[in-house]
Amino acid sequence: MARALSRLNAWMDSRPLIDYTMVRTIVLVLAGLGVVMVTSSSMTWSVFNDESVWAQPLKQAAVVVMGLVAFWVALQIPPERIRKIAAVFMGAAILLLILVLVPGIGTGRDEVGSQSWIYIAGFQLQPSEIARVAICVWGASILANKNPRKLLKVTNGFTPFIIVSMLCMGLIGAQGDMGMMVSFAIVVALILLFAGVTWKFIGIVAGFGAALLVLIMAAGGYRSNRLLVYFDALFGHFEDTRGVAFQSYQGFLSLADGSFFGVGLGQSRAKWFYLPEAKNDFIFAVIGEELGLWGGALVITLFAMLLFFGLRTARRAQNQFQALLAASITTGIVSQAFINIGYVIGLLPVTGIQLPMISAGGTSAVITLGAMGLVASVARHEPDAVSFMQNYGRPLFDRMFFLAEPKAPRPAVRRAPRQAPRRVREVPAPTPVTARRRTQYTDTRRAS
Repeated sequence: MARALSRLNAWMDSRPLIDYTMVRTIVLVLAGLGVVMVTSSSMTWSVFNDESVWAQPLKQAAVVVMGLVAFWVALQIPPERIRKIAAVFMGAAILLLILVLVPGIGTGRDEVGSQSWIYIAGFQLQPSEIARVAICVWGASILANKNPRKLLKVTNGFTPFIIVSMLCMGLIGAQGDMGMMVSFAIVVALILLFAGVTWKFIGIVAGFGAALLVLIMAAGGYRSNRLLVYFDALFGHFEDTRGVAFQSYQGFLSLADGSFFGVGLGQSRAKWFYLPEAKNDFIFAVIGEELGLWGGALVITLFAMLLFFGLRTARRAQNQFQALLAASITTGIVSQAFINIGYVIGLLPVTGIQLPMISAGGTSAVITLGAMGLVASVARHEPDAVSFMQNYGRPLFDRMFFLAEPKAPRPAVRRAPRQAPRRVREVPAPTPVTARRRTQYTDTRRAS
């Protein structure tokens, strides 16, 4: 086994563009699969709302096209330029988190229980999605090449990062979106872990956070019901299948109907007003029903491959900023996907987090695809990839979409430390030899 893994690693190392190619390919496959599944799961609700059956699919296709444009723009921008605007990006995200709490600007409290959206030109903007990407970019910028053993030193970067992260989590919690707050906290923990903070510190903070979350969920209301439904789903026995457990129970039925090969694309029965949020939170249940076990395994495999090549990109990046950027964005998106899949199959409590790049969404799809464009840009700027393109030319994808050749990293120039000028002791100048000779010659003539 070890020998096979060594050969596989050597094979991948011999192909400098493999990380860039795989990240790009996986993202495009997931985005395409999302359009197909949203089309299948939303047709019935489009007809119910007196719209065309293609209303939601066309909207999703338009959003994905916008996301692919954001992906292309992110590929055009070198990662070091992103670093220069990291602080502005983070400030704009905090401002949006504050604006969404202003009555009359933010919406969603009456519809889904969390005031998390801003309507702009017919699209829903979710500031917490922007903040989750912004904390990755800014965190990678401020924590790169910093000493993780000096967490309390203000100039070291970790203290400002923790303060800003807690501010963002507080603002997201004020929206009532506990699921997004947990997802944001996971991203922050992963950034600190990649920056060198010990597991012990992260474990202690995570323990306090988990205890606080349990207290919030046990305080009553729909969050407490979700916790009870979670234990029902974990043991495969639902008490209230027509009440609080209705959505989870219908998701289980959808997965069970799919069996191994599925009922066929477009043939889901759950989408006929049985499964709530079939195109959003529980779209993985529709995938399992229509495409069967192999369809669900395909989605899980794609996200696992994205995690592998994203972390491999981080390991082979030019510098620590790019490594932190690629690792934090990749793990943040993949962890969100596994949280969504986890609560659909009953391993986690329902949190309302969407399946990235597959669930129907507004600007969340654009933001996610743009963020993955940053990861692909880091992979494209790997030293081996840059050297390969300079010697053999750009790949076909880059030539088709007018992507300029990436520049090689500039070698770091080490300057010698300045030394204090030595104090030279003043010594009187000696008498010139010619002067001594002239004096001797004059004295001889006088003596004669």
